[in-house]
Amino acid sequence: MNGPASTVLPATMPLVSVLVPAYNHEAYVQRCLDSILDDPYPAKEIVIIDDGSTDRTAQRIEEWLTQHRHEIAVEYVSRENKGIAATLNELAARAHGEFLRIGASDDYLLPGGSEALVQYLLDHPAKGAAIGDCIVVDRDGAKLLDSGMCDLHGADKRLYRSDQGIRRAVISHWAVGGPVTMLRKDALETVARWTEGLRIDDWDLFLRLAARDAIGFIDVKVCAYRLHGANFSKTRHAATRIVNLTEAREVALRRVCMFAEPERTLLRAEACRIGAKIAYLQGRAGRVAVHMAAYLALLVLAKMRPMHARPRVGQA
Repeated sequence: MNGPASTVLPATMPLVSVLVPAYNHEAYVQRCLDSILDDPYPAKEIVIIDDGSTDRTAQRIEEWLTQHRHEIAVEYVSRENKGIAATLNELAARAHGEFLRIGASDDYLLPGGSEALVQYLLDHPAKGAAIGDCIVVDRDGAKLLDSGMCDLHGADKRLYRSDQGIRRAVISHWAVGGPVTMLRKDALETVARWTEGLRIDDWDLFLRLAARDAIGFIDVKVCAYRLHGANFSKTRHAATRIVNLTEAREVALRRVCMFAEPERTLLRAEACRIGAKIAYLQGRAGRVAVHMAAYLALLVLAKMRPMHARPRVGQA
């Protein structure tokens, strides 16, 4: 699944729309835009929305556009804050490309990443999404880690060599960070885009894609993921973590019905594990024990479940 591409990109390459939701990243957004412009993949456009930033992000975008608008097609909107999921949905609706590269205004693309992701999707027409790996950098752009998946998230890349492994990785060990994803635009219609109102919007989308075996993986570093202390997913504030974990548990329980066995039971187990984390943060030792007992019991049960046929991309 993660082997080298076998075909050559066509003479008329498909248009890639790089979607950039921007929010309070005045120090980083121009580096993000520079990386899109510098990526050698030629058939591309930038679609960027400033989602009600309270710093000078919008000013930095406008300064960049003054210098570079003649070099690349850009659609730019600055408006009030609507949240990440609503912004991603608006970006996708405004995009003209066959493929959507999901960006982030504090991260940046690595040269060749878009071509590698496009090539994978051309070679695998049944896949609705392709993901790669990333390097991890600090606030100044100095490299901290060689692999976001392995060194930051502790992922086992061997899981990503098969559809079954990807399903289990998405359910039990979510290890995708930064702008590593490319989607077919029409794949979003199958999974109903991002669920607005969610904070855990990426995991929810990828659960829906994984349930349809619509995700492929390339073992290529396609972007730089920046750690700068303000990353949403890295918050250490207990109350915020409880809110995020509660939402993640609700997402897991909501998506259980989309999976066949044994992944259905594995997702139920993951909901129990998340419940244990919530109870721990709340200082409820008894509830931690109850959730962990349920988690371990469901893991054993999952190993006993026979594997059922998988739904295909496009099925309801």
